[in-house]
Amino acid sequence: MALKELKERYRWISHFSSALSLLHWDLETYMPKKGAKWRAMIIGTISEFVQREMTSDEMGKLIYEAEKEAKSDLDIALVRVAKKEYEKYKKVPPELWGKFAEETAKANNIWEEAKRKSDFSIFAPQLEVVLDIVKEMAERVGYEENKYDALLDFFEPGLKVSDLEKIIPPLREFLTDALEKIESAEKPVDVFKKGKFDLEKQKALSRRVLEVMGYDFEAGRIDTSAHPFTTTINYGDVRVTTRYDENDLKYSFFSTVHEGGHALYDLGIPEEMAGLPIGEGASMGIHESQSRFWENIVARSLPFWKFFKPILEEYFEDFKEYSVEDVWRAANIVERSLIRTEADEVTYNLHIVLRYEIEKALVNDEMKVSEIPQVWNEKMERYIGIRPKKDSEGALQDIHWAHGSFGYFPSYMLGNLYAAQIYDAMKKDLDFDSLVESGDFSKILSWLREKIHSKGKTMEPKELLREVTGEELNVEHFKDYIRKKYSAVYGIEI
Repeated sequence: MALKELKERYRWISHFSSALSLLHWDLETYMPKKGAKWRAMIIGTISEFVQREMTSDEMGKLIYEAEKEAKSDLDIALVRVAKKEYEKYKKVPPELWGKFAEETAKANNIWEEAKRKSDFSIFAPQLEVVLDIVKEMAERVGYEENKYDALLDFFEPGLKVSDLEKIIPPLREFLTDALEKIESAEKPVDVFKKGKFDLEKQKALSRRVLEVMGYDFEAGRIDTSAHPFTTTINYGDVRVTTRYDENDLKYSFFSTVHEGGHALYDLGIPEEMAGLPIGEGASMGIHESQSRFWENIVARSLPFWKFFKPILEEYFEDFKEYSVEDVWRAANIVERSLIRTEADEVTYNLHIVLRYEIEKALVNDEMKVSEIPQVWNEKMERYIGIRPKKDSEGALQDIHWAHGSFGYFPSYMLGNLYAAQIYDAMKKDLDFDSLVESGDFSKILSWLREKIHSKGKTMEPKELLREVTGEELNVEHFKDYIRKKYSAVYGIEI
């Protein structure tokens, strides 16, 4: 009886969480600016209520009683995840969660204004408020070695700073070396930036590529936002957003594919898990592996453009004058650039390392918020060889800190590494290139659904990766992928 009641209670609470998701989606898409203050308070109130219910003594009692009743693998996993999250979140007072939700909702609009005016000083005071809350949460949750570990665990269970410190130095050295070799080769013409690209046609193209991937528009929609994102409102309602630039077709196209990868993951989680702690992705790193897989491994491959170029020409006829190889090479241009979301696969992880190091320093009181722009610019110049001239293309380019998502950025790097390893495992079962060239993405999606999506959060990321690929995280898969792909794109040895 306790197990049945536990599920019913989680699903009842999930109704309020769904309302919160809808409020956040509206906040970042269509909400009138003057509604920001009250929206922030409403979000804070509901968030505090949800947290009180999730960490109540009654909920704890149900979890411990259900632990004795659980027999099936699914129920055992449910109770295991529920117990871990309950014991962790119980340490954070509901009023602190409410304050966190309210202050981050405020920060969202302040960040937008600061970015629009390219003035970090506008955002800094509110960021300090958010950071103080985040640091208090980390202290309350607890950690063994590094305060930042407590925040990493919210997004990538089990991940620690010590793990990242083993991965980052050799990866940074490899990518820096690859970047220098690529720069010595002739740079492809960026056909995605030649001319003006009608925004309505871009919107239609974004919808088309999502349909090609297998995204169900009866279970979602695509809208415009300042920063592309995907949000799950509830089972059967997973929405994506993107941003359009009439001078750069590549941005909206690949952002749409990226967000579509996230959406396909959430839409593939079984309905029986809906509303339960196991009814979401295994981790943000695994989630990013799905978005980066579709964005880079699929949509930046030569087989993809052999299939998709005729579709692209339906919307933008000028592409008829280019070969498939021209478009493929343009999709894979490597260059030292300022903006993370526009970065290529070789430089992308260097952007993540920069943010990770700043976050870790902020959380451990080794750096002040006011120092972010200067440190950011110095690290950008050191790691990527280019220096921002204004805050909007530097420390204000990402919305994550406004959301209070400290500890999230390393998930992007892990997503790239996981994706390459998953790709190698997939190729043992499927003729990947032939499927992509023929436009048969259903078999690829089915493989991902069976191996990853259907598992929800029943496994921790390390366990899931081991089951899917047969080994622990192995950075060599990503290195091999970069070597082979960019040696072919640039005609050099990497």
